[in-house]
Amino acid sequence: MYCLETNKLTHRFSEKEMVLNNINLQVEEGSIYGFLGPNGAGKTTTLRLVLGLLKKQHGTVTVFGNPFEQNRVAILKKLGSLIESPSIYAHLTAVENLRVVQKIYQCKNERIEAVLKMVDLANTGNKKAGQFSLGMKQRLSIAIAMLNDPALLILDEPTNGLDPNGIIEIRELLKRLNREQGITILISSHLLSEIEKLVTHIGIINKGNMMFQGTVQQLVGKQQQSSFIRLETSDEIKTLQVISNNNITAHVENGKIIMSLIAKELIGNINQQLADNNIAVYEIATVKNDLETIFMNLINQQ
Repeated sequence: MYCLETNKLTHRFSEKEMVLNNINLQVEEGSIYGFLGPNGAGKTTTLRLVLGLLKKQHGTVTVFGNPFEQNRVAILKKLGSLIESPSIYAHLTAVENLRVVQKIYQCKNERIEAVLKMVDLANTGNKKAGQFSLGMKQRLSIAIAMLNDPALLILDEPTNGLDPNGIIEIRELLKRLNREQGITILISSHLLSEIEKLVTHIGIINKGNMMFQGTVQQLVGKQQQSSFIRLETSDEIKTLQVISNNNITAHVENGKIIMSLIAKELIGNINQQLADNNIAVYEIATVKNDLETIFMNLINQQ
């Protein structure tokens, strides 16, 4: 079941400026969904439309199985979000910031204590939020988004500007919320390397178009498909002939011979055949593109 789904979501800022083109977002219940794309790809616009912060022009948004427009208030009661900059009052403590939002949600005082404990801010006492580190401010903003005990948490670039330690803290926090609280999380980012250890599902957007959507395992499958074998020998022409005699296609690229992945036994046979033809072999290597390379290849297709 999809916790959040969009169908043909399309948006223009002007007649000539298409921002989103038929975006079909599918966020499975219980998942951590990474919404990835370079800056300006359309991630924040998509999330704003999903939350009703922008007026929808074309397409549909369904949350918890219900159309958003007809069930806006009921849906927002079960949803938490952090879009762009943290919305906190610098002159207030963590508890005081949460009490401001508590008046809207009408939740119990115990909930404030609970969410501060979740984000490891329970012991900040009288320290003002303006004195918090950026990582602490981000965690406080997540606590605010968690105050109404949401079933779906939407976070737009929550690790922006954080140092490596801050990124790890946010990542472990989100894993814990998903695992222990059963919260579905949709998180946007422009860096795959930043969240590939966090998410279960991935959607890649570029220039308003969805380039890939699926599980991390499916993206890893693309990684395997794009792997190849690289050879360097003393005679490129003779090497290509030997490879061709084995019914394998190969080509020369930057002084190296490139061919698709083959069985280890066949690699050994080709190596032996090269030696029999007095061709010196300097290198035989299997090259596997990492997930970030796959990500870059996808967004560079346009």
